[in-house]
Parts: sequence; structure tokens; C-alpha cells
Amino acid sequence: MNGIITLGAIVFLALIFVKMAVVIIPQSETRIIERLGKYYATLKPGINIIIPFIDRAKSIITIQRGRYVYSNSIDLREQVYDFDRQNVITKDNIQMQINALLYFQIVDPFKAVYEINNLPNAIEKLTQTTLRNIIGEMELDQTLTSRDTINSKLRGVLDDATNKWGIKVNRVELQDIIPPQSVLQAMEKQMQAERDKRATILTSEGTKQAQILQSEGEKTAKINRAEAEKQQAILLAEGEATARIRKAEAEAAAIEKITAAVGKSTNPANYLLAKNYIQMLEQLAQGDKTKTVFLPYEASNLMGSLGGIKELFQGQ
Repeated sequence: MNGIITLGAIVFLALIFVKMAVVIIPQSETRIIERLGKYYATLKPGINIIIPFIDRAKSIITIQRGRYVYSNSIDLREQVYDFDRQNVITKDNIQMQINALLYFQIVDPFKAVYEINNLPNAIEKLTQTTLRNIIGEMELDQTLTSRDTINSKLRGVLDDATNKWGIKVNRVELQDIIPPQSVLQAMEKQMQAERDKRATILTSEGTKQAQILQSEGEKTAKINRAEAEKQQAILLAEGEATARIRKAEAEAAAIEKITAAVGKSTNPANYLLAKNYIQMLEQLAQGDKTKTVFLPYEASNLMGSLGGIKELFQGQ
């Protein structure tokens, strides 16, 4: 009976020993093993064999749910630290609050364990001091509009400083930049003034363009009207000239026919003069009969015209 109990105890202890000796490391994790207090090995993902009570995993401080905790496993994946807001002062003495996100990865577990005591705290303090130095060299307006520049400078400084800790800083992002309320109000008034200024400029530019277009339209209209009047005058002059030419040609043809009718011995001008004179008298007779009309003419000229008509009929 005692032998069975002893055998069972031995088997139980053996199982415990095997369980302690076999260490299974998940993917993207590792452990630092110390043998009798001295660094021995860095375990890889998979099954690893250690000597219980002689080999032990070195613990490292990590952040879990915003708290510092000790852990035997070292996570090799990219991690993110969300730091609390901190007060910084710009070059023009404006105090503001900034919080940053830090993305980093442990590339050398040995250095992460033995080169720094509290890795998360060291990274946080280094980020805060570096951020204060960078913001202190910039004015407020530059700080608000140069996030990419701040991120690049901060990442470069942190990457160089944490290289001896076995850390690779992949990127840094400024999450919030919060100026004081008074500064925000002043900035809002400034932006409103800028918007009003742009609106006034655009309105004046629009009015200017409208006046220019209107004046150009009036100029074009005047030019077109002048050109039309010019063409109209030219056409009227050409029409009057043509009419006069045609009238003169008609009168010449009439004179020729009168000459042919009365003969060369009689002057056709007397006939035309008498005809026109009689037509004028008819027009005067058809006018307003209440008016007195004085006819300044010489009786001899009228008698001469009538004599010419007489000679015409005698010739016929």
C-alpha cells in the first residue's frame, strides 16, 4: 500500500516537473529565461524546454487597461500607448493641452528587459519632454497647422532615443490640440473677420466685373449703333444719288423727247419752265384760301413763258 502511494506521488511530481519544464510560447510573443539569475536564452514561439526551479522567466512591466502590470511574456506585436493630456507652452507663451498616440514595437527583447527598468513609463516621460521641446519652438498658429511636422520630429527623436531600449517607434499621432478658451474665442473672431473680409472683397470684385461688363456692353452697343447709322447714311446717300441720277436721266430723256416733238427751232426750256410755273400756281390755288399770297414775279418773264407755249402750239 505504501508503495502504491509512493509511486503515485512520484508520478504526480513527475507530471508537475514536466509541466514546468515544457513552455509553450504563442506566436508573436517571447520570454527571457534566466538560469540561476543570469541571462540564458530568449524563447521562440512553439514548444521550449527549461529546467524547473533553475530556469525562470524574467518579468517585464507592461500597460494593461491603463495600469502597470508585471508579465513574463513579451509581446512582439505593434503596440499603442494613449498618453494623458499634458500642458505645453508655445513659443509665443500660449498654454495648451496636447495628448498623443504612440505606436511602437519591441524588436530586441533582451534590451527591452535589461536596458530599462520601466519601459512604458520611460516611453511616456520621454514623449512628454520631447513634445514640450518641439512645441516650445513653434508659435500657436504654426502648432495648429503643422501636425505632420510635429509628428515627424517627435517620431525621429523618440526612435533615436529608444533604439538602445530595443524599441522601434513606427509613428506618433497628435490626437488633440486644445488651446485656452480665450484663445479659441479670439481665433473664432479672427476667422469671422477673415470671412467677412473675403466676402467684401468678392462682392467688390463682382461689382467691378459687372460694371466692366456693362461698360463694355454699352461701348459695343454704341459702336454698333454708330456703325448702323453710318451704313444707313451711306445707303441713304447712295439712294439719293441714284435717285438724282435717275431723275436727271429721266429729265434728259424728257427734254430729248420734247426737243424731238417741238423741233430744234423752239427752245424746250421755255416749255418746261412754263409747265413748272403753272403747276406751282395750281398748288397755291389748292392751299389755304384764307391766306393772302404775294407772288413776286416779273410779268415779262411770265409773258415770255406763255409766249414760248404759244410758239410751241403754233409749231404743231
